Amino acid sequence: MIIVTAMVFLLLLVIGMPVGFVIAISSLCYFFFADFLPIGIAFQKFTAPTQSFPIMATPLFLLVGNLLNKTGVTHRLLDFARVLSGWMVGGLAQINVLLACLLGGVSGSATADAAMQAKVLGLPMIARGYPKAFSAVVIAFSSLITATIPPSILLILYGFVGNVSIGKLFIAGIVPGLLLTTILMVTNFLLARRMGIRPETEKTPTRYEVWRSFREGFWALMFPVVLILVIRMGFFTTTEAGAFIVLYAFVIGRYIYKELDNHALWEVMKETVNDIGVVMLLIMSAAILGHVTIIDQIPQTLAEMLTSVTENRYGILILLLAFITVAGMIFDGSVIILLLTPILLPIAMQAGFDPVHFGLIFVVLTLLGANTPPVGICMYTVCGILNCSSVAFVKASVPYLVAFFLFIALLVIFPGLVLFLPSVLM
Repeated sequence: MIIVTAMVFLLLLVIGMPVGFVIAISSLCYFFFADFLPIGIAFQKFTAPTQSFPIMATPLFLLVGNLLNKTGVTHRLLDFARVLSGWMVGGLAQINVLLACLLGGVSGSATADAAMQAKVLGLPMIARGYPKAFSAVVIAFSSLITATIPPSILLILYGFVGNVSIGKLFIAGIVPGLLLTTILMVTNFLLARRMGIRPETEKTPTRYEVWRSFREGFWALMFPVVLILVIRMGFFTTTEAGAFIVLYAFVIGRYIYKELDNHALWEVMKETVNDIGVVMLLIMSAAILGHVTIIDQIPQTLAEMLTSVTENRYGILILLLAFITVAGMIFDGSVIILLLTPILLPIAMQAGFDPVHFGLIFVVLTLLGANTPPVGICMYTVCGILNCSSVAFVKASVPYLVAFFLFIALLVIFPGLVLFLPSVLM
């Protein structure tokens, strides 16, 4: 029966049906062909996520991202990033990475960040003599930081599906996010120096310039800080924090920056309803498929297959990460999280890995496929905006792939990079 489900899944995917419907229909096929399963169970599983309090965090943070994108936050963060990193070699490339780090807690979406930065910074980079492929790769790989800096939507989905503390995942993402930022900026420096790209500004900023830029962007910069504090101090659960941050975003947009007028608010609500519809359909459909994997004992079967190859815990982890990397090249990150978390997380935990540690690596790796063929949604988005060849993009991405896998290796070898802050603060 699981073979029939898989065949229907692939067939519907090939003919171009939206992924949410693909998952739901192929999962229902399992119930149609199973004599011992009443179809009513499938519909119970389909509606169950709508009754979950933790999953309410997802639409709330989608609303927050759309609110902040309409309130001038991006412009203020860009100015702050320019002041901090414009003096470095490869100035605009460094500004890209730093802005991605600052935006991680605003949009929560890698593709949204990549598209925005391609328009705001990518075109000026090309106009100033940066190679198109280099500019596109910098923007696309910078968007990976979004997976770690809270509130990452993928972390919320992983926490919900895997029954892992979302608050711990948020806090755990801070150090990896800063580490990835540093690694990408070092890579930018080495490549820009080899290409002879000069800094954006002639001298380092004065303390007054940094303070002035910080003051102008203070409320925008405080967003992730406030989010972590209200969760850490125990004032709110993650879902309640999402509601509080919606209010925070509305107040600073409406009354402090005064850019969130009624027209902008209406656009925000329309965009958010569309986003919520897409995400919730995926979540509800994946709930049926998750039940199917449990009934068919897919995690146990896969675990037995892996242990037959190797019993070394790191060997098992490497096989899991290789599988995730390949899956990321084919499917969207949210789809992978919803489909594979119920299967892979029990195997990782059985091998002795912390679910928070595994989750951070899992989530970041799913986004790598957005920058690689054949799906590569971030790659195609950035290349389309910058009119860059995807072949040139792939060639230029090799140093960044090396840097990224170095980052993953550090997270695997030193779990404390992920687990230190949650163990101290939670």
